[in-house]
Amino acid sequence: MYAGGTQTAAAGTTYPVGDLSTAIANFFLSPDAVTGANVWTCKPSAEHPNPVVIVHGTTSNFGSAAAMMAPTLANAGYCVYGFNYGETQSTLGHIYGLGDIAQSARTMSAFVDRVLASTGAQKVDVVGGSQGGMMPNYYIKRLGGAAKVRTLIGLGPTNHGTTMNGLVDLGRSLGVLGLVNGFYHLIGSPAHTQQEEGSDFQKALFADGDTVPGVRYLTIVTSHDTTVTPLTNAYLHGGDATNVLLQDLCPDDPVSHSGMSYDGPIMQMILDELGPKVPGFKPKCTAYGPNV
Repeated sequence: MYAGGTQTAAAGTTYPVGDLSTAIANFFLSPDAVTGANVWTCKPSAEHPNPVVIVHGTTSNFGSAAAMMAPTLANAGYCVYGFNYGETQSTLGHIYGLGDIAQSARTMSAFVDRVLASTGAQKVDVVGGSQGGMMPNYYIKRLGGAAKVRTLIGLGPTNHGTTMNGLVDLGRSLGVLGLVNGFYHLIGSPAHTQQEEGSDFQKALFADGDTVPGVRYLTIVTSHDTTVTPLTNAYLHGGDATNVLLQDLCPDDPVSHSGMSYDGPIMQMILDELGPKVPGFKPKCTAYGPNV
């Protein structure tokens, strides 16, 4: 479903930037809307010609995932947008990213078309965390998104699936993974099983390579991630793809998987990647995200 909160653009507006507490509040109270985002009167500037589309992860929503990113990007002069996807019987009004990933990518496709029509832009930049960094690959590779996406930035994306610290492998070896997956389908979350390492979905999505010509890819991971395991599964290879381990730049940054959207150094890297993309850019190691 589309994010429903449309805000009025105002010249010189400075939007308050949220943090983890804002994200928690938005998760329950504002799952569809974030300050600074989905201003449908926004027109991209010559300096920032590409609208930015933020994509949330599994069991999250737009209001929560974009609490820090959307106002930060809007304050930097970008037109910022986001949407909810993957609605099933278990959504309960705020838990999204559960449904079939291919269908979620179709939701993204329609939303991007709406953004391009509204702004007059030729392409968008995409920033997504977890499934939100992986699902856009389906849109890019299978639904014509390569012609409409300039940059895909993934924060701890589930690109090649996860072993969940070996639990997926253990389930397969014990012959019980099918039972576990059956439970996920019963509660309306096929996306969980599709993000397992070695799933049929993962094999099909990347059978023809990781990247598509013409799209820039930046993948950022944290060594404290216990959701995407092994970390290297997040990486994309080939084409214009860059993989960054956050702790190579900020060794003391404690941020884990779910906290990456609220991390200062990561936000700095996002802003640099979208422009001006300074060679050898290194973020200031401050305002770390939470270890969650």
